[in-house]
This record gives sequence, C-alpha cells and structure tokens, in this order.
Amino acid sequence: MSDTKDIMNALIEFRNERDWEQFHNPKDLAIAISAEAGELLELFLWKKHDEADKDKVKEELADIFSFAFLLADKYQFDIKEIILDKIKINKKKYPIEKAKGSAKKYNEL
Repeated sequence: MSDTKDIMNALIEFRNERDWEQFHNPKDLAIAISAEAGELLELFLWKKHDEADKDKVKEELADIFSFAFLLADKYQFDIKEIILDKIKINKKKYPIEKAKGSAKKYNEL
C-alpha cells in the first residue's frame, strides 16, 4: 500500500471513530486549511525564519496536510496524481531557462 493511502486510511479511521465526517464537507475543510495555514504563519510572525519553533511548525503543517488529504478524499482525487499533474503544469509555466533563480511569477518571466 502506498504511503498516501496509509495516511488517508489513518485519517479516515480517526475521523470516523469520532463521528466527525458530518463536519467535514468541502467548504469547511477548505476553511480549516486556511485557518491552520494562518496558525502556521503566526509561528513566523515578527521573527526571523529560523526562530520559529520547529515542533510547532511540524504540528501545524500536519494539520494542513490532514485537512488537505480529507478534502482530496471528498472529491476522490488521487493525491499523488494531482501533485504530479500540477508539477507538469508548472514546468510549462516556469521553464528552466526563464525561471531558474528567479522568484518572478510566470506571467512576469
């Protein structure tokens, strides 16, 4: 079994044991991702990037991934597939010869 399937199964088992699926509609999962991303950002607020508490960063990142996996499950997306597809799209938008070493957005290259 793939790692993503193992993660998904563990998340679904955890959720179902608590009867939380009723709260996990796509809208609320998207909002939860945003809220957790805000909590991640807060760990860096008014600090240098290397001053953030790594353990807290790890926890917030796990929350973001967890809600993102559950949202992908709602739409029956294959996580590996959608990420690899997005990398292909980004390779076209950000060709090496134009994007290497640049932080510019694709439409500014």
